[in-house]
Amino acid sequence: MVVKRRKGQAGARRPGRAPVVKALEYKVVELSSVDERSLEDAVNAWVRQGWALDGVQFAMRESSKRPSMAFVFFTRHAVPRREAAGEGGFRSEGEALRHLHRLVQGPDNVENEAAVAPVDAWTRLAQLAGEDE
Repeated sequence: MVVKRRKGQAGARRPGRAPVVKALEYKVVELSSVDERSLEDAVNAWVRQGWALDGVQFAMRESSKRPSMAFVFFTRHAVPRREAAGEGGFRSEGEALRHLHRLVQGPDNVENEAAVAPVDAWTRLAQLAGEDE
């Protein structure tokens, strides 16, 4: 007598496929200046990048009732390296060139790949780092 398992029954597995487990990735941001504005800026900046707020931990001094530091915790589902960047863990040459173009041109000129860089490389790096002058 052969007993067939129906789809969804315990112990039923698809041959050749391992179960997919999504791990969490964590981000910790240290704030040395703790006020409403710095907390809002940190949370908004990281949430825009796909992170979810997990919590805030304050470090207190004994001599003061105000926190001296804050640690803001974020999480997101980790994407396996090969799944994120194709086989081998690297971008294809075409994807790498498009990514480099986005970094040099900025998000405003993504469609025009023939456009000349609006600024030199050092200025663009400063812009990306948030150090606009």
